[in-house]
Amino acid sequence: MASIELLAPAKDLDCGKAALDCGADAVYIGAPEFGARRAASNQVADIAKLAAYAHRYWAKVYPAVNTLLTDAELPRARKLLWDLYEAGADGLIIQDTGLLELDLPPLPLIASTQMHNHSPERVRFLQDVGFKRAILARELSLEEIRAIRRETSIELECFVHGALCVSFSGQCSMSYALGRRSGNRGDCAQPCRRSYTLLDQRGKVLVRDRYLLSLKDLDLSAQLPALLDAGVTSFKIEGRLKDAVYVKNITAHYRKLLDPLLKARGLAKASSGGSEPGFTPDPAKTFNRGRTTYLFFGSRADIASPDTPTALGEPVGRVAAMARASFILDGAALSAGDGLCWFDDKGRLEGAYVRAVQGPKVFPESMGSLKSGTRVWRNLDRSFQNAVNKARPERTMQVMLELSETGQGLTLKAADEDGVSAEAVLALDLVEARDPGQAEATALAQLRKLGDTAFRAAGMDLRWSKPWFVPVAKLNGLRRDLVARLEAGREQARPKERPVFARNSVPFPEAELDYRSNCLNAKARAFYERHGAKVGEPAAEAGLDMRGRVVMTTKLCLRRLYGACRELHHILVSDTGPVAKPAGFATGPVSDTCTLVDEDGNRFRLEFDCAACVMKVVFEGRIDTPRREKAE
Repeated sequence: MASIELLAPAKDLDCGKAALDCGADAVYIGAPEFGARRAASNQVADIAKLAAYAHRYWAKVYPAVNTLLTDAELPRARKLLWDLYEAGADGLIIQDTGLLELDLPPLPLIASTQMHNHSPERVRFLQDVGFKRAILARELSLEEIRAIRRETSIELECFVHGALCVSFSGQCSMSYALGRRSGNRGDCAQPCRRSYTLLDQRGKVLVRDRYLLSLKDLDLSAQLPALLDAGVTSFKIEGRLKDAVYVKNITAHYRKLLDPLLKARGLAKASSGGSEPGFTPDPAKTFNRGRTTYLFFGSRADIASPDTPTALGEPVGRVAAMARASFILDGAALSAGDGLCWFDDKGRLEGAYVRAVQGPKVFPESMGSLKSGTRVWRNLDRSFQNAVNKARPERTMQVMLELSETGQGLTLKAADEDGVSAEAVLALDLVEARDPGQAEATALAQLRKLGDTAFRAAGMDLRWSKPWFVPVAKLNGLRRDLVARLEAGREQARPKERPVFARNSVPFPEAELDYRSNCLNAKARAFYERHGAKVGEPAAEAGLDMRGRVVMTTKLCLRRLYGACRELHHILVSDTGPVAKPAGFATGPVSDTCTLVDEDGNRFRLEFDCAACVMKVVFEGRIDTPRREKAE
């Protein structure tokens, strides 16, 4: 049977353990350096502890070493990869092709989504040069995933939940262009979550101070059957910067959804044991910017979050009545400590914690712009958060136990759900019990006590000719000996992949490469040249002047967002209602270019490639902040 992996993020050791306890088959975690989330780095010693914990369940740990590297950093990165191998890592997530020119440890290689894994040709190339898995670009549709599967046999990892990058994966230089903080170097400043003013070709303001590049969060929970049928082998939850409550909640949610789907298809999960999270998961209760299937069904109108770049949470109702320091909500019941948010008349987000609740009256710390009819969201459900924090998720493996007598004493055997077995022998003179019923009950009770281990007794057979008297201390020692032997047997039987990377010269799908190939070091250049591609210029991070260059390509199109697409005619309906169609878009011919200006006066030209259905963002440099004229 094919095995399917649920892959969860680990900000740190504790988050990683929490994800595993809630049912993750694998976790990915930042290494001490060279990870695409610099704020989520971890020491090798902690990664070793996480791997040891995961391996109890035959689960896996994938450290991310997926930034671009300078020539000076390559030797240090090489040593780090070998250190991670010694720490028990099960695979390495990388981006920089320069690493493929070094002597690598014998571990499966996973191509980071930052490698722009968006086409059958590119993914097949990764397969041919020795990658075990490709993390698919987030902007792919179901049909595009199917096309990649038809032409490859490599493992396919697909994001199913969490934050989205608006740019094509690995192709964003916007943060670097603005302040030399590169996402490809683990230090993205998230310019896509800033507010922008949109100008037409004449300089007139079309949209003022909106989060025009911000996307909702991905949620493909309802599309898992289609992804399974399309050949995806790993389902990935985004969130290496998220806290443990988020990780527990979302991991438990997807575990609950996946298990019956796997059973119905005759598929196996990629690790052992069953999980009991101790709470009822609900993805609406933790961080989300609103949910979207993004481009799963092709281009859609509901992918953007122009109202706010942060989490609104779940809608809980509207204000039905007002008082000086309280209000009555026409909707869900609230609790003290809940976090609320709402929009004022100008579309600005406000928020406050709930100080107290008295019957139907809600007393927030601040009333702000609240008035009758205001729509309210809850972005912190204190009761749910407390329930998750108090829960003690358990992950256990079922074992069958058998106690039998021998000429020298007693033998205790165990067989687990993976077919691993072990036995322990207790040498003692057998003495018939004075109270047979009590002796049998004591043996069953003591030998089934597996509560402080990863095992649970699914059943126990007593195969002795008569109940023997065995001291409780002896029974406990026998049980502990058996557990230790079973754990050792599981580690010996645990599947381990030790591939040896062998260089070849299969042709790269593209012949001419520019800065978007992310070639930052001489080894990477040698890699591409060996595969027949000419590197015309280095990565942006080599110090390129980005003015006049495309710094982002995205399927989010502002023409489409505001109803001016040449092919489609619609208006986005956001979480706060319809977004008005600006006059500059609504009348006359649609211009070929528009301009975005950020809060600091940085200017970007927008180019609309309708044939490819993409929008290109070109950095033009900094200008004076545009005059505050009335939006048209």
